[in-house]
Amino acid sequence: MKHYIIDGNNVIHKISSFVRLVQKDKQAPREKLVFMIERYFQGRKAKITLHYDGFENLPIKTSFIKIIYSNKKTADEKIRQQIEDADNGKNIIVITSDDGIKAFARKCRCEVIPSEDFIKQIQSMGQVDEETARINSINNSEYFRKLFNDD
Repeated sequence: MKHYIIDGNNVIHKISSFVRLVQKDKQAPREKLVFMIERYFQGRKAKITLHYDGFENLPIKTSFIKIIYSNKKTADEKIRQQIEDADNGKNIIVITSDDGIKAFARKCRCEVIPSEDFIKQIQSMGQVDEETARINSINNSEYFRKLFNDD
């Protein structure tokens, strides 16, 4: 099973609407990112660890994501430690755009996905979901028209 290690703050700072939100409230973009990640990985077999800098404010409810707060350390240190502690780097996919973490992850034989690419993948999935919903609503409309047609 693939293990995704996600640099949460790095991803948050690549989404312009989240950057604006972070200035007002750190918790809201963290929660929104968890929701986006859960939707993206729903139904996939993967282990997900999400790292945030700092301390936990309010617990974020999640069904399958492990959230790690760095507390007095940096999230980068915690991510490096998690990669070092892993049995097999080939099973790890690190999501970050931080050059230091990317270099360390590659050295440990991990796959790296830049945060920007990960966001594009999540957003394209959202567009597919919207398109599917539209198609389903059209199909349902046609079904109901036929069902209730007076012909």
